[in-house]
Order: sequence, then structure tokens, then C-alpha cells
Amino acid sequence: MKTVVVIPTYNEKENVAAMAEAVCAASPDVELLFVDDNSPDGTGNVIEQLIAVRRARGEANLHVLHREKKEGLGRAYVAGFRRALELGAERIVQMDCDFSHDPRDVARLLAEDADLVIGSRYVAGGGTPGWPFRRRLISRAGGLFIRTVTGMPIKDPTGGFKAWTAAALATIDFASVQSAGYSFQLEMNHRAWRAGLRIKEIPIQFTDRTRGVSKITPGIALESIRISLRLRRGSKKGHNK
Repeated sequence: MKTVVVIPTYNEKENVAAMAEAVCAASPDVELLFVDDNSPDGTGNVIEQLIAVRRARGEANLHVLHREKKEGLGRAYVAGFRRALELGAERIVQMDCDFSHDPRDVARLLAEDADLVIGSRYVAGGGTPGWPFRRRLISRAGGLFIRTVTGMPIKDPTGGFKAWTAAALATIDFASVQSAGYSFQLEMNHRAWRAGLRIKEIPIQFTDRTRGVSKITPGIALESIRISLRLRRGSKKGHNK
């Protein structure tokens, strides 16, 4: 079953080479697709150089999709999913480029039999090592709020380390997801749950980046609250039909 790992990048030149090596070493049968939003630090050029080196060795498992500008994580993933499907992917893994997600866990996601497998920080065995208490509290409270408002039983509703089947992405019509930013994760999970897809959460250890600059801002939490309320209204309308 062909698998493509989709990784959005923006100013990740310090991480892309190590990430490509780590993913391919841990899961040599997968293909890797970087989706670069015209990073001003030259990330896209670094990826092109990596591809050239691999092609010279007869390897064709690394790809890049260059986008004209930064439009948000959600739009990058939509473009990446489309390209992965064009490459013939039957399963698609999504993950960050900053090593918050352990490349060795890709195989664990793919080993599960489900339409959507989520690498979860908040099921037994999962964790967020190194996080200060305040950050853990905010994250936990945010997850509880999302579950309460939407009714969605997923323990880590905003997690971004996931494996989808191509059929699952077609079922939920991923291209029509409205969220452009980090709440894309939440809306995709909600669509999968509402569609009755088989969802499984497995534990992961989520660690902070050691190189590059974080893209997380306080506005992300507010965006998740707003999207949760919108999804709740949509769910109520659906039940009233």
C-alpha cells in the first residue's frame, strides 16, 4: 500500500535535511512530500538540492510542492493531500517538520487498521515532556472545551500527527474544509467523526523543536474556540434536518 508522508514547511531550512533522512531511514518504503510556502529562508532550495542528490543515487522517494505564498497550515495540507493522491498514495501521513513528531512513530501509525489514526498526547502512554505546567494546563483545558462543545470524543482533537486512508479523505471532502490555520486539524477530525469513520488514537511523546522558530501564537487558541463553536452550530443544524 503506497504511503506518502506530507510535511508543510515555512522557514525550516535547519530541519528539512535531517527530517528527510530520519523519515526515510525509519520507514524506507514511504515517499516524502514537502509542501513549501515560498519560505524566505530558502527552505525550498534546500529541498530541491536534497531531491537532486537522491535522484543521482537513483532514488525517487522525495518530492516537493512549491506554493507561491504562505496561506496557512490548512491550505498547505489541502494542496499536499491533493498532490499525494496524484502520486498514487493509498495512505497519507501528516506531520510537522520540527521533530515535535518522532519519525520513528510513522510506522506505528501505519500499523493500525483504521480510517484515521491519530498520534495522541493525551491517551495512556502519551505525553508532552518538557512542557511547563501552564502550557499543559491550557492544552488540556482546550481539549476539554473542544470535546464538550462539539461532542467529539477524541482525546487530542488538535493533534497534527495523523495517518489517513485515501478513501477517508475522499469521504470527508477534505478540499472543502474552511479552516486555513492550525484549526484545520480540529475540523478534519470533526468531519471524520461525523462521517462515522473508524478513528483510533495511539500514544506519542510530543517534544518541542530544538532548531528553527515556532509558528505557534496565542491567536491559535482563540481560533480553535471560534471553530469549535462553528462546528457545534453545524452539528445542531445537521441533527435538525
